[in-house]
Amino acid sequence: MHRYLSRRRFLASAGALALASSASVRVAGGAPARGFSKAIPGSGEKLPVIGMGSWLTFDVGRDERLRGQRVEVLGTFLEMGGGMVDSSPMYGSSQEVIGHCLARIGETPSLFSATKVWTWRKSHGPEQMEESRRLWGVEGFDLMQIHNLLGWEGHLETLLADKAEGRIRYVGVTTSHGRRHGDLEEIMAEQPIDFVQLTYNILDRRAEQRLLPLAAERGLAVIANRPFRRGALFDHFSRHPLPEWAGEIDCQNWAQFFLKFIVSHPAVTCAIPATSRVDHMRENMGALYGHMPDSDMRGRMIRYVESL
Repeated sequence: MHRYLSRRRFLASAGALALASSASVRVAGGAPARGFSKAIPGSGEKLPVIGMGSWLTFDVGRDERLRGQRVEVLGTFLEMGGGMVDSSPMYGSSQEVIGHCLARIGETPSLFSATKVWTWRKSHGPEQMEESRRLWGVEGFDLMQIHNLLGWEGHLETLLADKAEGRIRYVGVTTSHGRRHGDLEEIMAEQPIDFVQLTYNILDRRAEQRLLPLAAERGLAVIANRPFRRGALFDHFSRHPLPEWAGEIDCQNWAQFFLKFIVSHPAVTCAIPATSRVDHMRENMGALYGHMPDSDMRGRMIRYVESL
């Protein structure tokens, strides 16, 4: 465990240098480009703003063909500068498949491993988290989260103790339900957590009202889930052209448009789109590069999608 912590601390201190080497791409003219990253407020450690979710997309069981495809998807994510990979025991075989992929890929110095504890009983938490470590094939997780606030009081005690003892580096809580925003707000205001995961996208902006300002005030990192509304944004908007001015923020497709809107919010640290396709992963990861929207452009983006 000390070896794991030393390696991670080295990566954190290396900062932008480590990120640049893991995210090297070429832009027009052949100049190297750096993927956009943000600092985790509690530590200053840099995190690429586009991560990877695994709900449904990595739940492929033992199908060797599908597992092979997921190796390509995860490999592309890491090759193009990705960091955070997020999963949960709730996601079927996803954790086992992630572990399979990581073993095939080999060295993954840019990986920021994030999973969750998902059980009512505090007493079941340690065993479940140990099983997650086994499935991923990692010595410890960068981030352990309490999934959908399930049994959060008991699990938070366990996670804080694990953090103090070096078994995890960051502690978080998650929800994907707007009806839990009140509970989430109380936890954010009162508990010593590092990360919060919530739903935020260009059409579902409820988090802007209270949760994102509170995260900024409290110095909490924010992970945005459901960035594409489970694909509904593509269903609704893909038949429409991107606005002509999308090139001003280096958006070549709708995925990049949606993702750049999310991660350009000052309080959002990372978005975690999920995909089972390499071509879609390449589109997603393109949002790491080029110009990001400022506040005026973000307003313009909202007005455009709401006009369609």
